Amino acid sequence: MKHQIFFSFSLLFLFFFFTQTSSQSPAAAPVQVPVLATPPPVQVPPSHGYINVANILQGAGHFSVFTRLLKATDSNSELVVELNHTHNGVTIFAPTDAAFSGLQAGTLNSLTDQEKVKLVKFHIVPIFLSGNQFQTVSNPLKTQAGKGGRLTLNVTTTGSSVNISTGVTNTTISGNVYNDNQLAIYQIDQVLQPMELFAPNLPPAPAPSPVHKAHAHARAGAGAGAPAASLMAPPPQKPKKASLVETPTVSINDVSAAMSSNGNVDAVMLLAAGVVAAMFSL
Repeated sequence: MKHQIFFSFSLLFLFFFFTQTSSQSPAAAPVQVPVLATPPPVQVPPSHGYINVANILQGAGHFSVFTRLLKATDSNSELVVELNHTHNGVTIFAPTDAAFSGLQAGTLNSLTDQEKVKLVKFHIVPIFLSGNQFQTVSNPLKTQAGKGGRLTLNVTTTGSSVNISTGVTNTTISGNVYNDNQLAIYQIDQVLQPMELFAPNLPPAPAPSPVHKAHAHARAGAGAGAPAASLMAPPPQKPKKASLVETPTVSINDVSAAMSSNGNVDAVMLLAAGVVAAMFSL
């Protein structure tokens, strides 16, 4: 009996002890290590004002052949440097893919690498031209292909239409692709063919006439201090009046002397001649 009471009391004591301990010292929660989120990748915004002609034409569409030529000839790289690191203006006449399809078969393949560079740069004018400036632009219009009349353009306007002539090609501007007051890109529907590549055997401009040459030499001589009058024909001279032939005068004494010495018909005739001569001399 005593053992049962002692055992029951022991269990009660243990139960009371653990109850007090759990109420005074609660168990600490397990420590959780926070998971750091992976930072998003840094995005570099595009540089404002950066100009790439090939990218502009690719975005516009239907300029794939001209874009490929720009890259193959390194013309696009040169334009990137020129447009982004200088204040130079540029105007580009961009032929469409249909324009290149209009060329004779094998035209591009027949050109050397240097000729392809000239062909591409023949479509690039080293100044900025807005639509209104075509009405006042001076001809011939120089291109980046080089100097000389066979590598220039002639631009004429009729109302709002802008016509471009090379001596081989005659086309018009059919659209405005890009314009930012430094770079202007205009769409054309024919490839601009320079005379130097596609018409090398055309006769040159006629030589000046001899009259023009004389005037040119006279101006050059006058500028150098030479007498310009020596290169010109002398002025025509006025015709001189015919001189009058004077009739010799016969005196009366001469006639009388003749009559007295001869005393014949010859003296009479001489007298008559002298009278007639005297009348004409009056």
